[in-house]
Amino acid sequence: MKIKEGDTEYNFSRARTLLEKAAQNRPDVIMLPETWNTGFFPKDDIDDAADENAVKTKALLSRISREYKVNIVGGSVTEKKDGKFFNTCYVFDDKGNNIASYSKAHLFSPMEENRYYSAGDGICLFTVNGIKAAVMICYDLRFPEFARKAALSGAEVIFVPAQWPKERISQMKILLRARAVENQMFALLCNSCGEAYNTLYGGSSLVCDPLGNTDSAGDGEEILFVSCDTDVIKDIRKSINVFSDRREDIY
Repeated sequence: MKIKEGDTEYNFSRARTLLEKAAQNRPDVIMLPETWNTGFFPKDDIDDAADENAVKTKALLSRISREYKVNIVGGSVTEKKDGKFFNTCYVFDDKGNNIASYSKAHLFSPMEENRYYSAGDGICLFTVNGIKAAVMICYDLRFPEFARKAALSGAEVIFVPAQWPKERISQMKILLRARAVENQMFALLCNSCGEAYNTLYGGSSLVCDPLGNTDSAGDGEEILFVSCDTDVIKDIRKSINVFSDRREDIY
């Protein structure tokens, strides 16, 4: 999704259009990118741009998921809650229920995200069509322990909403493949594109299977449709059982 910095009216309208377009193909899950309501991120007017208690976000995602009978991993939004700002992902099931939420735990200090947002304090696990999944947001991808904890908790799929700069797209792809391969799980990343707050974002959303094979979008606005056969995970984990071979006595 191409996000316009600080233009929340446009961003909500565009997100609605893309969600409805994607829903026409009757997918199981739709995912949006990071901070799609504001762009990353409105330092000067964050108070005005933030979605208070994510009321507007929840209303949109609930309606779309219920109307089209689709699960939605709602990317993340800049929200204000109890006087603080959070970078939060809301997940809705195909009946319009908010089944999970996750506030970004690792805030990107090089761009001072940690000065303006408050950090979340835990992992997020939920179930989609009987499959256990987790959410990480952008910078979280650089912390392998975080993904490993989700995998050890039973997650077979990890969703990663992102707003990743174009100049570091190659790193993004390497990190997503590493998280997928080392945890023998599917990893799906949805990135933004275009320019926001003097940073050019690189699109290139991608899905990686447990063996490191990928399917990727281009660097512009695009809807990427993929199929993930999670039945293969059991055989992969049986053939190379990294979970039982871990040395918890050492690390």
